[in-house]
Amino acid sequence: MYGLLWRVLPGPWWVRLLLFVLIVCLVLAALAIFVFPWVQATFFDPIDITVDGLSASVA
Repeated sequence: MYGLLWRVLPGPWWVRLLLFVLIVCLVLAALAIFVFPWVQATFFDPIDITVDGLSASVA
């Protein structure tokens, strides 16, 4: 996968490296902004936790 991407990117090695790092950063940003919140909202129920002072005592 990485070899194919490396051969497809244009330019000398330093331009390829810069483009590769940019692509990886964009993919990670897209995951953090769009995919991970959607997965959390779709597959995980929000946990409603309330803590009251009467139910537990510290010994």
